[in-house]
Amino acid sequence: MALREGARRLNLLVSSRYLYKFNSFIGVRSLSENVSSKPETSSSSEVAADHLIYTPEHFALKESLRKIIDQEINPHVDQWEAEGMFPAHKVFKILGNAGFLGVNKPVEYGGLGLDFSYSVAVAEELGNIRCGGVPMAIGVQTDMATPALARFGSAELKKEFLLPSIMGDKVACLGVSEVGAGSDVSSIMTKAVRKGDELVINGGKMWTTNGTQADWICLLANTSDGPPHRNKSLICVPMNLPGVHIARKIDKMGMWSSDTAEVFFDDVHVPCKNIIGQEGMGFTYQMLQFQEERLFAVANIVTTMDIVIQETIQYTRQRKIFKMPVLYHQAVHFRLAELQTEVELLRSLLYRATALYIKGNDVTKLASMGKLKAGRLTRELSDSCLQYWGGMGFTSDVLVSRFYRDSRLLSIGGGADEVMLGIIAKYMDTLPKK
Repeated sequence: MALREGARRLNLLVSSRYLYKFNSFIGVRSLSENVSSKPETSSSSEVAADHLIYTPEHFALKESLRKIIDQEINPHVDQWEAEGMFPAHKVFKILGNAGFLGVNKPVEYGGLGLDFSYSVAVAEELGNIRCGGVPMAIGVQTDMATPALARFGSAELKKEFLLPSIMGDKVACLGVSEVGAGSDVSSIMTKAVRKGDELVINGGKMWTTNGTQADWICLLANTSDGPPHRNKSLICVPMNLPGVHIARKIDKMGMWSSDTAEVFFDDVHVPCKNIIGQEGMGFTYQMLQFQEERLFAVANIVTTMDIVIQETIQYTRQRKIFKMPVLYHQAVHFRLAELQTEVELLRSLLYRATALYIKGNDVTKLASMGKLKAGRLTRELSDSCLQYWGGMGFTSDVLVSRFYRDSRLLSIGGGADEVMLGIIAKYMDTLPKK
């Protein structure tokens, strides 16, 4: 039912409000046409009719986004990597104009009003961007900083923060992690104390993606002295307020084109109405956001893993050692077969979790499993493929080396592998009771 309604809304929107957006990238065409008659990646020959969760509308959306990636993003990635930042406002405005920053967000606030499977399709397509930093930054905007606002925020907050974020007029960031509280979200120290009709915020946030360019932050802060899982609230905080300080732009091992900031809050005043949903429910809202964040991460990385495998195949077919292509060595083509098998298994888990999620099920366990497996597989895959590139793999000239350093974050950010294991064990009822 949700898929049919999503397809109906997409057809309606494309034929009216968003027609010019899609036409500008894919030309006038019927959305009922099978746009996947050619493989969407070199490792897949699925067509829309045979896909587990995607319809022709999903593939139309993916093809439109691919045009933007090829024309507006990939030609500039090397420059952005070298500069250590990409122009978020410019890129987000292009994506916002085309409808890609609010695929599953409410129509009345600029979104397409579709179900989360369309967001997964977009995340998959973003994996064609030839770096990890830009898709990560987009994911923060679409699936980390705004889901709770879209689901629980007041109409006033949605108009002020959600609408311009979907349209690409404002860049958002998420303020959860702190120096002493990364994976352990419940131990954050940032406080927002109520004084009259205002909250006064003091504290700091670390590893804030989009932090140096953001217009507002979805901030998790303690709003009472109650139990750690019931004393936190998510708050919309403009980044241009007095007392908001960008302490530094953090240099990182990977994700070079994504700006990451350390942010401090020194007596920052915001209206109490900027709290998203109910006060004290911030921890719960953040945990719900993590489901979408982790599924986004899995969807994004499976595409990139496909590309890295295919480029490794092409290179090892040409590169010779002992008068024979590297690919012809059994250890190499067997290893690549093993890795592709692992990617396909991860993709199946992603589609299963997505199908359950859009029907209203709690997929925390499956999303955590996907996130765990994705983080570990990227480390395994990037290491193996880089080895087959030899000395060229140790240069910055090829995607595999960039993938090697970018993908290492996946086992840390958004919940470390050990946290995922704890969540999975909890759902298996094998976690020791306190």
